[in-house]
Amino acid sequence: MFRFISVLISLLFIITTAKANDKPTLTVYSYSSFGPAKTLKADFEAQCYCVVNIISIGDGVTILNRLRLEGSRTKADVIIGLDTNLTSTAKQANLVQPHHIAKPQNLAVDWWDNDFVPYDYGYFAFIYDKEKIANPPKSFEQLINNQNGWKIVYQDPRTSTPGLGLLLWMNYVYGTQTPQAWQQLAQHTLTVTKGWGESYGLFLKGEADFVLSYSTSPVYHIINDNEHRYQAAIFDEGHYNQVEVAAITKYTKQYDLANQFMAFLLTPKTQAVFVDKNIMYPAINIELPAAYHEINTVNQSLSFTADDVTNNQKHWIKQWQDIVSQ
Repeated sequence: MFRFISVLISLLFIITTAKANDKPTLTVYSYSSFGPAKTLKADFEAQCYCVVNIISIGDGVTILNRLRLEGSRTKADVIIGLDTNLTSTAKQANLVQPHHIAKPQNLAVDWWDNDFVPYDYGYFAFIYDKEKIANPPKSFEQLINNQNGWKIVYQDPRTSTPGLGLLLWMNYVYGTQTPQAWQQLAQHTLTVTKGWGESYGLFLKGEADFVLSYSTSPVYHIINDNEHRYQAAIFDEGHYNQVEVAAITKYTKQYDLANQFMAFLLTPKTQAVFVDKNIMYPAINIELPAAYHEINTVNQSLSFTADDVTNNQKHWIKQWQDIVSQ
């Protein structure tokens, strides 16, 4: 009898495992600090009869470089974590393909594309501790020419989307005077990190006075720690805008599932997850938590076109490298 039960249990286990193995797998490349990963995995698996495998790969720029290196050998069906500054580069490299998602009527961002779906947006900003900095800078000039001995940490534009955002922000504001601005900033730079997590960690440890992040970053501390000491310095020149996007890779063998996932990203429930876990503004109009109404807000949005970025990125990065290596 016991042997029969044991055999029956074994057979049930084999059948259950076989059924689980029959489920298709959707592989998603995303960045290391992607807060919604666990929630998105659970929520989508609950409706797709599939297995979602979210693989963390550095930052947005690193995701693009990884996909370009892997080419047809990649396991990625979807990439999530690039931004609109990288879309032209990804298209030129023939790494993505069109989705079949209708443009939402309640889209909150002035951006839509046949290959990429926007899922959240924000503005790059320098975060500081108001208990340490009584008079924060109100412009780039006040930050990079400060006489207070402020130490600044930011990310490498070759490996990080915020780092790339700073590169574009500087060139937008300073134009032909950008090399001089980098030289001034270099005098107050503590270090340049590979990714956002490293630099923000240094800031929270008190090793830097300002860290390149997002204007919404203080929301995290308000929601999770009821801490209001961290604020974004709002600049008169304006702040560079970032729209984060997802795309279906050129090489996916799970196109229908990938397209279903793209549509899932723009549902109100998923958008609320981005607001709560990624600490960014939603791509569609939904109600925001109270903490978003407590932070300093950006008054002017700045941005280049994706083609402008693609055409100038190498030159601007070399310009930055030449100065920081001096």
